[in-house]
Amino acid sequence: MMEAKLNELKQRLMEASDLSYAGALLSWDQTTYMPPGGAEARGRQLALLGKLAHERATDPAIGKLLDALQSYGESLPYDSDDAGLIRAARRQYERDTRVPAQFIAQLYEHGAHSYQVWTAARPNNDFAAVRDNLQKTLDLSRKMADFFPGYQHLADPLIDFADYGMKAESVRELFTELREQLVPIVRAITAQPVADDSFVKQHFPKEGQLAFGEKIIRDYGFDFERGRQDLTHHPFMTKFSIGDVRITTRIQENDITDSLFSTLHEAGHAMYEQGINPAYEGTSLDGGTSAGVHESQSRLWENIVGRSRAFWEHYYPQLQAAFPGKLDNVPLDKFYRAINKVQRSLIRTDADEVTYNLHVMIRFDFELQLLEGTLEVRDLPEAWHERYDKDLGVTAPNDSDGVLQDVHWYVGIIGGSFQGYTLGNILSAQFYDTALKAHPAIPDEIGRGEFSTLHGWLRENIYQHGSKFTAPELVERVTGSPLTIEPYIRYLRGKYAELYQM
Repeated sequence: MMEAKLNELKQRLMEASDLSYAGALLSWDQTTYMPPGGAEARGRQLALLGKLAHERATDPAIGKLLDALQSYGESLPYDSDDAGLIRAARRQYERDTRVPAQFIAQLYEHGAHSYQVWTAARPNNDFAAVRDNLQKTLDLSRKMADFFPGYQHLADPLIDFADYGMKAESVRELFTELREQLVPIVRAITAQPVADDSFVKQHFPKEGQLAFGEKIIRDYGFDFERGRQDLTHHPFMTKFSIGDVRITTRIQENDITDSLFSTLHEAGHAMYEQGINPAYEGTSLDGGTSAGVHESQSRLWENIVGRSRAFWEHYYPQLQAAFPGKLDNVPLDKFYRAINKVQRSLIRTDADEVTYNLHVMIRFDFELQLLEGTLEVRDLPEAWHERYDKDLGVTAPNDSDGVLQDVHWYVGIIGGSFQGYTLGNILSAQFYDTALKAHPAIPDEIGRGEFSTLHGWLRENIYQHGSKFTAPELVERVTGSPLTIEPYIRYLRGKYAELYQM
């Protein structure tokens, strides 16, 4: 009898999942191939699919099935698939039923419209064009939070959507601890001459860049039989099933690093999704467990692997061969230093490993202030410039490289959008440190362009579990300790002390 109820639960979850993935496909198309003239209809279509998916996901029949299955789930071993599914489905159902379907439709339609306006506003340095949309996004974000009363801070339920169990105060405390460690490192490095990276900013043809990046991620383990890469304004990963996981990148023909590291980053996200147990397809377990854990995988493959010296000992000769005459006279040491240049900069996605988290902290603080009402949308551009000058000693010449640079607030909600990036940086080092203890030869294998051991360890310990465990449970299970900044700080100090002879 319990098996029949469990199968019915899975079937109902699958229907809601399929509708959501259909919406995700339309969103992917909007950001890759859709002509601008389709924006209005696309918003309407996304709203309808979002509403239908939400109605299926909040059907009272699912609640009755979960009630009937509760004692069965509690009788099973905690780490069994069925127990994990019932727990995750209960959390998802209780969250979703608090939010009206009509509100979800409004959110989707607004997001589609706002994104399309942003794609024109950023290159035109036109904050005024997005200001009213951003105000509406803020109003909708506050309304979303109010569906979850009892919070200490308005951002708490929004953060919880992305990183279950985290609150504004716990993120603030973590960021304060991390900042105390990072700022002295930043100061010590930026007091030295900036590394020369002019040679990576020559003309590198688009087709060659795409081919080289795709060759590397194929070596990593990205499965092109179940994935593909396309071009967009702001790189991202999306998924329509475990067998269809897509990534995007953008090409700057005058900078070899932008597309390459975007590709490595998004492939890290995609390999996580491709590695989930196929039996979880369409259920509440079918997806990465949190924004922070997801980001740990993209940052691990982008930075810890992709910016390591061992990695480039193998791939640098291939890069030189791919672009004849461009890097022939640039020794490996100089290239390695260039791709790990530390500099106070304006753009989060281009920031180095050492300063990157300062960009995230600025955005996180702005989200809290906007939600609190202590910062008005109309004042955001000026506040942005002032904060960058204070924290990083740089000021953007315009809003395109200021408040308009990140797509998040122009397509989603305000609150919970950014903390996952820094959580991911911290966890990337914690997971990698644990992998090295199990397999000390991993760095040597990376130096030969071999990634099967690392990829296999990640698949076995993280990927396959999907959302069966919460992020805190997974981190403790994999590493033997709660989230800690120590491996991350140790990694940064070790790498950059050598690079900058500190």
